[in-house]
Amino acid sequence: MTEIKTFREVSILWKEEKRKLVKLSTISAYAVILENHLLGYFGDSTKIIEEEFVQNFVYEKLNTGLNQKTVKDFLIVLKMVYRYGVKIGVMEHRDWDIKYPISQERKGIEVLSLTNQRKLISFVSDNFTFRNLGIMLCLHSGMRIGEVCALQWKDIDIVQGVICVRRTIERIYIIENDVRRTELVISTPKTQNSIREIPLSKELIRLLKPLKKVVNDTFYVLTNESNPTEPRTYRNYYKSVLEKLNIPHLKFHGLRHSFATRCIESQCDYKTVSVILGHANISTTLNLYVHPNFEQKKRCIDKMTKLLK
Repeated sequence: MTEIKTFREVSILWKEEKRKLVKLSTISAYAVILENHLLGYFGDSTKIIEEEFVQNFVYEKLNTGLNQKTVKDFLIVLKMVYRYGVKIGVMEHRDWDIKYPISQERKGIEVLSLTNQRKLISFVSDNFTFRNLGIMLCLHSGMRIGEVCALQWKDIDIVQGVICVRRTIERIYIIENDVRRTELVISTPKTQNSIREIPLSKELIRLLKPLKKVVNDTFYVLTNESNPTEPRTYRNYYKSVLEKLNIPHLKFHGLRHSFATRCIESQCDYKTVSVILGHANISTTLNLYVHPNFEQKKRCIDKMTKLLK
C-alpha cells in the first residue's frame, strides 16, 4: 500500500515531474504560489481536501484584497497538485464547486488617450535614444515588455518589413529547498502564438533603416550593447518619461493595450489584431478590446429593423 503523503510532500513530487514539461519561468511561478499561498493552508492536508476547506481559502484570500483572477490562478495550481496526488494513489478524488462573490463592475482597460499617445510619440521621435526607440516599437507593434527587452537587431528585417518576436526576458524568483534567489532568464515567448512576425509601420521603417546599416546584429535594441536591460529597469525608465511629459501614470502594459485599442478603433479585423498581439485565441482579444459603444449598438438595431422591413 502506498504510504499516505501530505499535500506538501505531493507538491514536491509534482514539481519534479512538472519541471520536465514546462519552462523554468513557469515552474518558478508555480513554486511561488505554493510557497506563498497554498502550502501554509493546505500543506499538512492528507488524503482528502474537502470543498468547504477550499471555499474558505478562497474567501480568506479575497478578503485580503486579492482579485478573483489571482485567486483562481492559485486554485489552478492547487488542482494540478491534487490531481497528481490522486494519480499516484495518495489522495482521494474530489470535485470542488467553488463559489465566488458577484463580480464588481469590471474596470475598463487603461489606455493612453489619443492626445497623450501623440504627445508620447512626438517626444520619443524628437529625442532619439535606444530606450525611447523601445517605447516607439511597443506603440507600433503591441509587444510585451519582456519581448521588447529581449529584441535584438537581427530580429528586425527592414527588407521584409517585419519584427520577428522570438524570445522574451524576465526575472524569475527561484525557490530551491531553503534557498531563495532571483535569476534573469531569456527564453521563448509566453505561448507558441507569441512567436510571431509583426509588420513594421512606414514610420518605423524610416527610423530603423539607417540604424540597421551600422548596428551590430547581435546587440540588443534597447541598449545597443551585447547585454540586455531587464524589464524592471526599463519599466522605471518609462515611468520617468511619463512624469516628464505630465502624462497620467499608465502601466507599461498599457502601451500594448493602447496599440490594440487604436487598431480596433481603426476598424482592423479582430482576427488580425489577435494574431499581431500573439493571443492564443481570438476570444482573448474580443473580451479585452471589443466593447461596442452606444452608437454601434444603435446602428446594429437599425440594420436589423431595416432587414425586417
